[in-house]
Amino acid sequence: MKSEFYWDDIRIFLAIARAGTLSGAASTLDTGIATVSRKLDRLEQSLGLPLFSRHQSGYRLTDDGEALLERAEALEDAGRAVTEKAQLQGSVAGLVRLATSDNLATHFILPSLPSLLQTHPALRLEVLSGVQSVNLHRREADLAIRLVRPEAGNLTIRRLGTLGFGLYTAPALLQASAPFTLNEAPCIGWSESHQHLPAARWLKRILRGRPCRLEANTLAAQVAAVAAGLGVGVLPHFMARASGLHCLQRDSSADQPLWLVMHADLATSGRVRAVADHLIELFSACREQLEH
Repeated sequence: MKSEFYWDDIRIFLAIARAGTLSGAASTLDTGIATVSRKLDRLEQSLGLPLFSRHQSGYRLTDDGEALLERAEALEDAGRAVTEKAQLQGSVAGLVRLATSDNLATHFILPSLPSLLQTHPALRLEVLSGVQSVNLHRREADLAIRLVRPEAGNLTIRRLGTLGFGLYTAPALLQASAPFTLNEAPCIGWSESHQHLPAARWLKRILRGRPCRLEANTLAAQVAAVAAGLGVGVLPHFMARASGLHCLQRDSSADQPLWLVMHADLATSGRVRAVADHLIELFSACREQLEH
């Protein structure tokens, strides 16, 4: 090393790598931009390596920075693990970030939270909902509910149940299309970027080359389109039922497993364990509602 190395400067490096700017890193770390810049310069001098290339749009990792990133994240994980184990294991306090879909958050998770937060008043939750997957290794979330089982990583994984799908239409469309024939019915499907999903693949087999009348990149939009009488769609049973839709075919090959995933280092954290146990109990109670 060219000069004295300060372990804490790794936090600066990671914050800039994730934010892409000094101001974003400073905001994340609740410190000044000048401090962030000074510590980055000190880290690069101590390592004798340029970690970022400076551009008008922000900071980009150099090849040396990319090579350091994984080791820096491992160091961050080790520091978090030391902190977690130093805390009382029974203490349920602090922030837990949970990543899930909009639909599961809206219909199941958020309505269930009053009992959890009443039991643990020092616990805080951040629910990150959307279609983009978060990176648990980079601590973008502490827990995630996923429809695809991760194949690798230092993760603790538990099966929560199954999300069941069926083919649905609006009662008004049935009445307006007498006699109703599925081969001629207009369909609501996933946009091109989501054609890998089981529901999209199943619908493609039903269509046999016919195009969809309407495509959308969220289930909420597809449910709304089907409810408006625009066509038939492959939808989760619980969402279709809530909108009063008619089931044309209940069994499908579009059913997807639900997985609860967390970083293995957090499995013994009191705050994360409390949320995980709550979700396991919740999805067990809602198993039939989700699957059928």
